[in-house]
Amino acid sequence: MEVSELNETEASTQLKIDFKKLLKIGTSGENVIPVVVQNAITKEVLIVAYANDEAVSETLRLGEAVFYSTSRKELWHKGATSGDILAVEEVRINCEQNSLLYLVTPKGQGACHTKDDSGKYRSSCYYRIVLGTGELKYF
Repeated sequence: MEVSELNETEASTQLKIDFKKLLKIGTSGENVIPVVVQNAITKEVLIVAYANDEAVSETLRLGEAVFYSTSRKELWHKGATSGDILAVEEVRINCEQNSLLYLVTPKGQGACHTKDDSGKYRSSCYYRIVLGTGELKYF
């Protein structure tokens, strides 16, 4: 997806699911696994990202969420530039050891890089509801 397409998708009220995302990652040659990030207190899911071995090691070393950006092909220390650090309280792994769950305490304005109408960063990347019509509704 081009940057303008991504911005349009992030603000859209139309359903535009990227069903090719996992295929793109799978054929990129990057060794990553999905990471679900959940607020340790509220249990709200904040973001789903990817991590490689180095990102997991850095997360454990720093106690802050570090991911691997599949689009930029580099480590991404969440909040390093924005200040929206995600302090990792606990790391869990699934039964097949092919995905992780980070229970975090957000230390900034939010976890999402998009902003609401007031200009504040959203607490979660899951800020729209899919309606039965296929349209999206902000909540």
